[in-house]
Amino acid sequence: MADFHQNGVITTLHNLNCRSLEDLESDLCQFAKRRPLGLVLPSLYSELQTQALPKIIDELKKVPYLSQIIIGLDRANLAEYQHALEFFGQLPQQHRVLWNDGPRLRAIDAELRSKGLAPEEMGKGRNVWYCFGYALATNQVKALALHDCDIVTYERGLLARLLYPVAQPAFQYKFCKGYYARAAKGTLNGRVSRLLVTPLIRTLKRQFPDNEYLEYLDSFRYPLAGEFSFRLDVLNDLRIPSDWGLEIGVLAEMKRNYASNRLCQVDICDRYDHKHQDLSAGNDNGGLSKMSIDISKALFRKLATQGAVFNEGVMRTIKASYYRLALDFIESYRNDAIINGLDIDVHKEEAAVELFAENILKAGDNFLNHSMETPFIPSWHRVSAAVPDILERLVEAVELDTQEFLQLPAKAS
Repeated sequence: MADFHQNGVITTLHNLNCRSLEDLESDLCQFAKRRPLGLVLPSLYSELQTQALPKIIDELKKVPYLSQIIIGLDRANLAEYQHALEFFGQLPQQHRVLWNDGPRLRAIDAELRSKGLAPEEMGKGRNVWYCFGYALATNQVKALALHDCDIVTYERGLLARLLYPVAQPAFQYKFCKGYYARAAKGTLNGRVSRLLVTPLIRTLKRQFPDNEYLEYLDSFRYPLAGEFSFRLDVLNDLRIPSDWGLEIGVLAEMKRNYASNRLCQVDICDRYDHKHQDLSAGNDNGGLSKMSIDISKALFRKLATQGAVFNEGVMRTIKASYYRLALDFIESYRNDAIINGLDIDVHKEEAAVELFAENILKAGDNFLNHSMETPFIPSWHRVSAAVPDILERLVEAVELDTQEFLQLPAKAS
């Protein structure tokens, strides 16, 4: 059972009473009459072949309150898209699969790219951005959640608790972020959040004291959680990064656009496990190594917009201070693991901290030498202003793909 402590500047909604799923879903069915609810699932085609996504679909089939499910499908050829249409066709809710690699959506992307209005790189951020555009275009829901497709411990109560804060008419929250303990199979997980993000935020708070943004970030119990929920109107002005800075970038946008009392976090499950990324030491373009660089850059960029001054000396100070603090965190997590009967490999923990310290310097060097980078994808409000019929054309492309290929027999992959 959780504590009831409120830390930081945003509201924390705990799991104090293990309220039954039936009660939660009954409430959500009532809320959905006034505020229709939806879900975004950003998926790689390869995730259809895993154990996680089929289980997620089996759970979602039982959800009674969703009006719309939007699936963003990446890295799929025609045969794989057809298979995905059949796979997601199990869902009883109204749903659509956005074939991001198909010629129709590629043509829209190319047009926007020619105007400087499209995501710069492939990835989850781009996938989510197009799904958000589709949600705005169809306007079928007033609030929606987002979660990943690789959650191996998925139960539909996670979705119920994630949506509840933005669905409840008596609440005024525009945005909610899920949190949970990253412990599974007898070990403590979540290295990037535990060993990079939290100690780096605490380090930056020392370097830039009394910074409201850092205090805000430090209020989130799991800042890298990929589970969010929003009121639909939030998506119009939301700018998100296309790289691994997505989660941190979304938090920055919420802080920019809304007062802290319109934001919250909620305990969404007792156990959580998903696909684990390799540390990828020696490869700055993959795994946790790339993730740590992208996240660090996202933090530096945001602080710079607030007037924080960075130079090589400051970056070296941040790296040294982070390294000492992160090693102290390892001891704290080791003791926490021991009292809970969990395993933790101190050697691997320290190797991760060493890599992250190096990558903080790399991120700083990249930031200092590429200050004109525009890491955010433009908001849909801006895109619609430049191309007024773009949302209608996005819906048309998805419908034409569905009508053309759903009726054809699926080809062998």
